[in-house]
Amino acid sequence: MPASGPWNMPRLARGLIFLAIFLCTTGFDQASKQWARGLPTHPANCDIPDDLVARNCAGVPQPFIHGVWDWELAMNDGVAFSTLAGVGGTQIILSVLAALALIWIGITAARTRPEERLKRLALALVAGGALGNLVDRVRDGAVTDFIRWRAGHHVWPIFNVADAALLIGIALLLIESVLAKRRRAILQT
Repeated sequence: MPASGPWNMPRLARGLIFLAIFLCTTGFDQASKQWARGLPTHPANCDIPDDLVARNCAGVPQPFIHGVWDWELAMNDGVAFSTLAGVGGTQIILSVLAALALIWIGITAARTRPEERLKRLALALVAGGALGNLVDRVRDGAVTDFIRWRAGHHVWPIFNVADAALLIGIALLLIESVLAKRRRAILQT
């Protein structure tokens, strides 16, 4: 008989929570990118996304926390954190991979056990980030990035909310994997 507790909610409720986190992540990502498209560029009034992808113009950094965090509009035709930017032919491959990943994530999330809350949260964040960037790729042929972090002379690659959700989700999946191994080891002793 399964243990009782708040994590032992019905499959439908677990699915709805997954869906809510997934949709909120995607929605927040898309809303933040819409806001970011209003950030200044040089020269002003460049065509977004085409001129940014072609590097005919660039976003003008807007300090949020001086010397640490800027808002800076960019269009990334590569993968997360501007990796593979400018490499031709990646959009179709990346879009197909994202669509396949979303299907796999949905199936994996549906198969999680009631107590695997952290895993479902992580999968919802990864799925939300993947869909957020997929929407950009299909609509614009590139992903809107706008968050720039700095530490002294080090400048991180520019990113967006979807990239952050993907990174946090993957980190949570790794943590869940370590915790699951520890639980199995304890049960075997």
